[in-house]
Amino acid sequence: MASWGCSDGTGPSPAPPPPPPPPEPVAFELTANEVLAGLSQPVFLAAPPGDQRLFVVEQVGRIRIANADGQLLDDPFLDLSGRVGSAPEGGLLTMAFHPRYADNGQVFVYYTDTGDDTVVERYTVSGDPDRLDPGSAKRILALTQRRQNHNGGMLQFGPDGMLYIFLGDEGGAGDPFGNGQNLETLHGAILRIDVDGGDPYAIPDDNPFVGEEGARGEIWAIGVRNPWRSTFDFADNVLYVADVGQNEREEINAVPAGEAGVNYGWNTMEGSACYQSSGCDMSGLTLPVVEYVHDGSVCSVTGGYVYRGSQIPEIAGHYFYSDFCTGFLRSFRFDGGQATDERRWSVGSLGAVSSFGVDGSGELYVVDLTGSVARLERHQP
Repeated sequence: MASWGCSDGTGPSPAPPPPPPPPEPVAFELTANEVLAGLSQPVFLAAPPGDQRLFVVEQVGRIRIANADGQLLDDPFLDLSGRVGSAPEGGLLTMAFHPRYADNGQVFVYYTDTGDDTVVERYTVSGDPDRLDPGSAKRILALTQRRQNHNGGMLQFGPDGMLYIFLGDEGGAGDPFGNGQNLETLHGAILRIDVDGGDPYAIPDDNPFVGEEGARGEIWAIGVRNPWRSTFDFADNVLYVADVGQNEREEINAVPAGEAGVNYGWNTMEGSACYQSSGCDMSGLTLPVVEYVHDGSVCSVTGGYVYRGSQIPEIAGHYFYSDFCTGFLRSFRFDGGQATDERRWSVGSLGAVSSFGVDGSGELYVVDLTGSVARLERHQP
């Protein structure tokens, strides 16, 4: 058996060289360069992997395409403007490409209809790759909403191929319907459904509340208020959920993507603080990894994405987010169950940030509700 500090028993081994010092942080800044303008209330941006087009969701009910040359096409990819509601937090809110979009041409959309109820539908691309077939509409989910706000508004396919639907608590201040902690309703929850295994969907057998009396089997997690932009980082297998607070705290949560039955706390808690109470039972609740407190300027967190592009390798692994009122740009890395390397970038205000987006190459974009899209790039002094 070898002895500590000896190699072959003939004498002490030379001391190993010290490990190299960690690299110095690269001193650079980011800038947001406008790439699209003239949009009508843009709220989301996406693209299938490898696709050079940009697909921009307009709240008024259209999905627009910018071609590889950066030109907006006149005809929309999909036009639902006659079917969506006009509530301030409603309308067409997001889209998601099926993981096998290249083969099946399926796109899923999330909107509120003229009655302000939540709808998730599937469409299939037509013979023209720049147009969805309006006649292919397939309703996946419809959910009555008693108030016009807290619509959630995100669809994401997870690493497991399931479709995750991020729903708000049905609106009103303080969760008046008690939905956040109620397993009998889909409101205030994150759903996980199999859109390939049933008509219109199947409930996966390994969802955490399947078979539990009085619980909806579609539920994957509970305790969200208004999750405005959430994402899976496939590289690290992490789910990020940005949840808009009531009056005091904005929060970002990060959990392993496969962790079922998470309770994010609303309305027992707002962020890491008890809500309307000097004390509360926090047992079993998942607290945010990052939060910020209202100071008179911020108002509503806008969640983003982890950067996995190739143009700015120094920020690989950083999760970016903003605030709708202030338009700051902040980021952090999620490591060891906590936020590290937090940074506020000196880009000024990015405007009324309604969303972030990722193109087919993994580069990151910022969407401004007032009508423009900018791409994050390295600042060239």
